[in-house]
Amino acid sequence: MKKRKNEIDMCNGPLFGKVLIFSLPLMLSGILQLLYNAADVAVVGRFAGSESLAAVGSTGSLINLMTNLFIGMSVGASVVVARNLGAHNFRKAHDSVHTAIAISLIAGAVTLAIGLSLSKVFLALMDTPADVIELATVYMRIYFIGMPGLMVYNFGAAILRAMGDTVRPLIFLTISGIVNVALNLFFVCVFHMDVAGVALATIISQYISAVLVIICLLKLENCCHLSIKEIAFHKEEVTEILKVGLPAGVQSSLFSVSNVLIQSSINSFGSTVMAGNAAASNIEGFTYIAMNSVYQASLTFTSQNVGAKKPERISRVAVVSLFIVTAVGLVLGSLSYAFGETLLKIYSTDAAIIPYGMVRLKYICLPYFLCGVMEIFVGLLRGMNCSTIPMIVSVFGSCVFRVLWVYTAFRAYPTQETLYIAYIISWALCSAIHFICYLIIKKRITKKLNAEKSLEVSQ
Repeated sequence: MKKRKNEIDMCNGPLFGKVLIFSLPLMLSGILQLLYNAADVAVVGRFAGSESLAAVGSTGSLINLMTNLFIGMSVGASVVVARNLGAHNFRKAHDSVHTAIAISLIAGAVTLAIGLSLSKVFLALMDTPADVIELATVYMRIYFIGMPGLMVYNFGAAILRAMGDTVRPLIFLTISGIVNVALNLFFVCVFHMDVAGVALATIISQYISAVLVIICLLKLENCCHLSIKEIAFHKEEVTEILKVGLPAGVQSSLFSVSNVLIQSSINSFGSTVMAGNAAASNIEGFTYIAMNSVYQASLTFTSQNVGAKKPERISRVAVVSLFIVTAVGLVLGSLSYAFGETLLKIYSTDAAIIPYGMVRLKYICLPYFLCGVMEIFVGLLRGMNCSTIPMIVSVFGSCVFRVLWVYTAFRAYPTQETLYIAYIISWALCSAIHFICYLIIKKRITKKLNAEKSLEVSQ
């Protein structure tokens, strides 16, 4: 299959430039997607007050908990489509595309139902303060109306990434992001709709991005072309997508469980600390999303080279990805902390939140590159069709550890600093274990692929 201008040849030639070409549009795409919530937080913080800021900010970890299981499945879709493209199995790639879109529609409907019915219950379980919970409930219920659009976009963008196309998702998010910011200001400043206005702006933007990605897939002229009539569950493709995507989704959800527990602990300090934490979390999110784009590159490049039976390129993908993610994490994390006070003032005019936001930036942003290193090893493992092991490592090395930390270290020393140190230790611990797992699985997959190539030659 001839590579078109929006696609990248991941199985031949130098890797460094191609990983950058793949990652940079994805970084910008992720940043624009993150700007949805950042715009919500900034607008309510400046034009509606600290209570509204705390309400929107306190929902992030809970929203992730309720959506990450399904969004994680889009990782499975990307891996399966990329592997089939690398193997030139175009029939299976075609079936994988239509199965992925079918899964996205079901995922959107399920998360919509959960969000509408259980938002207030979950917020209450998180000990959300009384002066915040009603506003947070309104925001979440409206936000979840946009879940079908969010799921379709994520799965559609995953299909395009599997082809090496990260440019068009960037264009789609640029359009929807501009709409989101404009509607935020319009609904809040003109109609004084508070958190309901920013939530409404977000869901309109999500559906715009979903429509754009579907139109793009409909217009493709290769095996990834989408036909509405052919959207269906293909048994073999469902199994393959779930094999990678379900552990990835469970891992993301379990991360969110520990983050919800930490958010509950933050809530115990009151709405001012919550607001500072929410603003800082949005700032650090830009560093994370930049590092995550390199994770996506490691995942996709590894998947295609496994499909092409070129295990020797996996080590090169690992070295290039680790170098880039470490550089990105160190530079952006340091800049976020250095300009932290200025950045925090963008989100709120309340000077009282600044010291609390700076505490989070100090303990999370400066060592954030460790999180990026951890994710690269996860991407390499998933690209080699090994998704269960990183899930298990993350459950014990990160989630269980953080829960135990909250109930031991934080209870003994109930400060913000104590909570944030848990992140640093868990990143370092998981990175070390994932590295060992990578070496073992890499050796195994190399032996398997070389044996398959030898068999093909002998036949």
